[in-house]
Amino acid sequence: MKFALLKIKNMTLNRLLLFCLLFVSTHIFSQKENASFSVVPLGVMGGIDEKNLSAYLIAPSNTNDYICLDAGTVNAGIEKAIEKKTFNVSPSEVLRKYIKGYLISHAHLDHVSGLIINSPADSSKTVYATNKCMEMMENHYFNDQTWANFGDAGPGFPLRKYHFQTLNLGVETLLTNAKMTVKAFPLSHVNPFESTAFLIRSNTDYALYLGDTGPDEVEKSNNLRDLWTAVTPLIKQKQLKGIFIEVSFPNEQPDKFLFGHLTPNYLMKELHVLEDLAGKGSLKNFKIIITHLKPPAKSIVKIKEQLKNQNDLGVQIIFPEQGKKLEL
Repeated sequence: MKFALLKIKNMTLNRLLLFCLLFVSTHIFSQKENASFSVVPLGVMGGIDEKNLSAYLIAPSNTNDYICLDAGTVNAGIEKAIEKKTFNVSPSEVLRKYIKGYLISHAHLDHVSGLIINSPADSSKTVYATNKCMEMMENHYFNDQTWANFGDAGPGFPLRKYHFQTLNLGVETLLTNAKMTVKAFPLSHVNPFESTAFLIRSNTDYALYLGDTGPDEVEKSNNLRDLWTAVTPLIKQKQLKGIFIEVSFPNEQPDKFLFGHLTPNYLMKELHVLEDLAGKGSLKNFKIIITHLKPPAKSIVKIKEQLKNQNDLGVQIIFPEQGKKLEL
């Protein structure tokens, strides 16, 4: 009798363990299934380390069809990703085959130097930018004087490796070979100098990447409010999977020395504007990926502390790590 009861008890425990394993496996699988984008940061800082400047690979989940969002650092970031087992192919294969194109938010060197330096080793692909940004790259970088013209437009002798495609603001554009689209929005980066935000779509899901930007209050602009208004329906419908946005300085930085950048205080002010538009509680657990942290290290520590202390919206603040994949 005791043996029979013990056998039944063991069977019950085994079934319980099996159920738990199935539940955990299903939960993990479900989380992976729900991911819409794979992101590999090639560079996450705003200076001064040239091996770790703004550049983020983004692709539809479970593909290697990446677009590079800005390109401050490319090769060093690829090598770091290989070191961390994010990629298991050569740096050349990632550069030439995985990266299908580049979206450049503005032509400051910490956002384009990797594109320029790696262009001789790269394969043919498209570089996307707004008209003002593209003009700066053509006239000041790919001009046959500062650097060979690897594009198909601009001064000198175009080598036609890159197709330079100008983005019209607010118009959805197909990203060649990447199974994604992009819509560009203007940002103010020391008014009247423009930067760009890119709204990336894969199927019915979206990710929003902002290049360098100052707050509307300091820039005397409505660009951020207009951007928040545009993405509000996506927040309400749970289609926007995350926002990449910069925080360059701690709160102690005076407004006159922000130079078109954000602090934790100004970021939270802007996110409150977004929540007001999308509805109370709409940003709870929403992913905010912090970009463009500027050294020294003590400033970065302070920025992280201030963001944590001021996070009254309950957003999920993510500090990306160079070479380490994250899912949205």
